[in-house]
Amino acid sequence: MAPDLYRELFQRHHQRVAAWCLRFTGERESALDLAQEVFIKAYRRLDAFRGESRFSTWLYTIARNHCLTAVKRWATEPARMGHSLSPYLPDLQSTSVQDTLEREQLLKSMRKLVAESLDETEAQVVNLHYCQEVPLDAITRLLDLSNPSGAKAYVVSARRKLSAAAQRWKQRPVNTVTA
Repeated sequence: MAPDLYRELFQRHHQRVAAWCLRFTGERESALDLAQEVFIKAYRRLDAFRGESRFSTWLYTIARNHCLTAVKRWATEPARMGHSLSPYLPDLQSTSVQDTLEREQLLKSMRKLVAESLDETEAQVVNLHYCQEVPLDAITRLLDLSNPSGAKAYVVSARRKLSAAAQRWKQRPVNTVTA
């Protein structure tokens, strides 16, 4: 591709791709980085553009997929999310090792509850919205949800399922260890 043509495509679409990434990330610098990465990807894969759709449609598909991959990657980087480095590190405010172990057990139980109660899409939506703080409309576009209510419907369903699962969990018999 001629440098002039690449420059033209970049100038035409960069602002909209960056704005879309900003709505998705909520952080200006991250959005600009993602937009730049989208254009690099598009440039490298330009031979895959078959002209069956508008160039902008093809480009936004790359942007959506790239942002989704980035969010998944960021989900494994707790420091990026602004939380403590690891939920497994002891809380320095804790008064005992027992408190830390109980907290770890509770986190493990909560993760298991989510994994057993929600389907994959519900778990993704809940993670993106509540852990990554991605707006529901951005999640709807990102995951290409086709239902009329978008991500909100998955949040409502997930909350209902988690509420019922939490009630069952509270009512479970407590395993007691006898010596």
